[in-house]
Amino acid sequence: MSKQGVNPDELSQPFWDGANDNKLMIQNCITCNKLQHPPETECRDCENGELEWKEMSGKGKIYNYVVVYDCPVRTLQEDQPFNVAVVMLDEDPGIQMYSHLPGVPADEVPVGADVEVIFEKLPNGQHVPEWKISN
Repeated sequence: MSKQGVNPDELSQPFWDGANDNKLMIQNCITCNKLQHPPETECRDCENGELEWKEMSGKGKIYNYVVVYDCPVRTLQEDQPFNVAVVMLDEDPGIQMYSHLPGVPADEVPVGADVEVIFEKLPNGQHVPEWKISN
């Protein structure tokens, strides 16, 4: 599946740098120890600005999914229909990420299945996290 390019900003740069090193990095509050994604300038829970980046295990579960049949993004239209799965991280089910689940046919997503992160390289060299069903 052809992917759109990523343009990291100052706030998200550590996430994308981690992806280039095949690491899933999530922002964590030093004060209340809560994870958050996408990144913010302060903690969503305690509003403290002391944040760090933590490497995650890269494991999660499929929470739900949709099948896209009519995508407005021209570069993705040739791949229709395709899955968009919601993945909950094992470290914090409140952290949810999205994946096309490479290799899983449209509408055959096993909700509740264990998944693990993989990193795909875009044409611009940036790696992006995707998810695959665990064995």
